[in-house]
Amino acid sequence: MATKKRKTAKPKRAAARTKKKPVKHLVMIATRKGLWFLHGDGARKQWKVEGPHFLGQIINHVMLDPRDGRTMLAAASTGHLGPTLFRSTDRGKTWKEAKQPPAFAKAPEGAKGRAVNHTFWFTPCHANEPNAWYAGTSPQGLFRSDDGGDTWYSCSYINEDPQYIEWMGSVQDGTPDGPKMHSITVDPRDPAHLYFAMSGGGVHESTDGGKTFKTLVKGMEVVGGFDASNIAFHDPHCMRMCPSNPDRLYQQNHCGIYRIDRPSDEWVRIGRNMPKAVGDIGFPMVVHPRNDKTAWVFPMDGQTVWPRTTVGGKPAAFVTRNAGKSWQRQDKGFPKSQAWWTVKRQAMTSDGRDPVGLYLGNTGGEVWMSRDEGKSWSCIVRHLPEIYAVEAIALS
Repeated sequence: MATKKRKTAKPKRAAARTKKKPVKHLVMIATRKGLWFLHGDGARKQWKVEGPHFLGQIINHVMLDPRDGRTMLAAASTGHLGPTLFRSTDRGKTWKEAKQPPAFAKAPEGAKGRAVNHTFWFTPCHANEPNAWYAGTSPQGLFRSDDGGDTWYSCSYINEDPQYIEWMGSVQDGTPDGPKMHSITVDPRDPAHLYFAMSGGGVHESTDGGKTFKTLVKGMEVVGGFDASNIAFHDPHCMRMCPSNPDRLYQQNHCGIYRIDRPSDEWVRIGRNMPKAVGDIGFPMVVHPRNDKTAWVFPMDGQTVWPRTTVGGKPAAFVTRNAGKSWQRQDKGFPKSQAWWTVKRQAMTSDGRDPVGLYLGNTGGEVWMSRDEGKSWSCIVRHLPEIYAVEAIALS
């Protein structure tokens, strides 16, 4: 009797797996003589230098739009062409000049007008406002673009307000490279809620997209001998909002390190907990993307003559992990002596990874990075011009 052949079951096909694109890293470096990019691998160990773009031009800031991952803005100026902006829609491969860069309104005949010396700061607007940007200028002005940075318009009466201009009069020539509108910060919960800072001129808050504003300087100190009640003498260097807690902001000021927890309207000087031999004077401020108690600063020598160098020629970052109650020095990998440079207010940043990668560019043309939240540092590029700004982003 013939036996029936047993059918062999065909193996089921495994569900198709979507291959994840490898994570890459982009570091954008704005310098006194052009723009450079660093392209890094997923491990953040191998870096390839690309550039220069705009060789010879001052690039004050460059930023990639995190909302589309393609649009890039660069603020440029030269001695003979003046201030302008350049746009890229292919992540920096090609560039076009903006049709209408930020500019103050023309003054009435016979009146003294104001002219934009350079655009200093870019901030993408709220995630629900694609293609919209804010820009801060020198002298201080607040501008907005709704078409991806191609055309800009004045979005605040602060730009032409006589009282505001009077406030700024005493410090108009007191800031190296000119006074700055900077640290434009958008509340992720409310597109119309903004903070911005002016050097000099204090910190300000707006709840209507910058059209009107109120000062936010209570608790902030000024240089000895000056009147703290005069807004013009307040000099914030960099202000950052915590992504994990938008009610908490940190500030590196000309006169210390501060924190504010809204709805309080008073800044607390947490820099007094820094080592006395180092002090709490500097330019940049970086906050942890997921922990509102963690922040980094990079101190400089803030003695009376303001040499604007590392303290004692020994560079070091400092981190707090308890909202400023204590600070720890992070100098592993940095030179131990005779390193007389500093880090400007836009030249220290993070990439948002876990662990957080930190990046800083110095006045000596070097970029240093840490893959372990500041525990150790390595130099990833040397011999660039003086670095004005550094931005970093992880790409997938």
